[in-house]
Amino acid sequence: MPGRTHSAIVLSSGGLDSTTCLAIARHENYRPLYSLSFDYGQRHRHELQAAARVANAFGVAEHRVIRIDLRQFGKSALTDDIAVPKDRDASTISGEIPITYVPARNTIFLSYALAWAEVLDVRDVFIGVNAVDYSGYPDCRPEFIRAFEAMANLATKMTTQAAGVSRPFRIHAPLINLTKAQIIGRGVELGVNYGITHSCYDPDPQGRACGRCDSCLLRKKGFADAGVADPTRYSTDPSGVL
Repeated sequence: MPGRTHSAIVLSSGGLDSTTCLAIARHENYRPLYSLSFDYGQRHRHELQAAARVANAFGVAEHRVIRIDLRQFGKSALTDDIAVPKDRDASTISGEIPITYVPARNTIFLSYALAWAEVLDVRDVFIGVNAVDYSGYPDCRPEFIRAFEAMANLATKMTTQAAGVSRPFRIHAPLINLTKAQIIGRGVELGVNYGITHSCYDPDPQGRACGRCDSCLLRKKGFADAGVADPTRYSTDPSGVL
């Protein structure tokens, strides 16, 4: 979309979805682009390293990592001493909210993005949530995105001080109705190098994906369904898919 002058913040986990989201924002000519990641007490640092690689590859204006400690609350396999589920089939993955759900995570992340957006006078935030090939997280649903967006437009100086004059705050979730294969296909069209991304919940110390957690299984299935070679480094045999 040539001629666009609006800037945007993209929430970046260093994973497949958020990186595709960043590519879409760039393709739609949002300038400048900012990326925001979170050191929230997750099990490993590899996703933050991937987010830094992605930010560098896309040449964002600024990449920030916000430190918060969700381990204080726990009750998630990503922030507590709880085993990450492995080798689950597709119906089980999509049939329940798994223990890898981090309580209120996207609500917290979007709140930080909203605060930074107000400081930067940015009205557009991109998030790579998906409600098709996903793990059943309640904060990945369209209803949640719409509700947060409505709240945000009531909650900030930038959206209320000049009512009827200023642009509203928008949350863009361009992947929300796409399958993982469609997301990968779109990313390939936009030149995304998925080899620099990281999706695994439980990688080994070298950062190689386990190939067995829900995130790995959905990622592998996506590449297989899209007919695209999977560039992921696995610590186990990567051939098995859902």
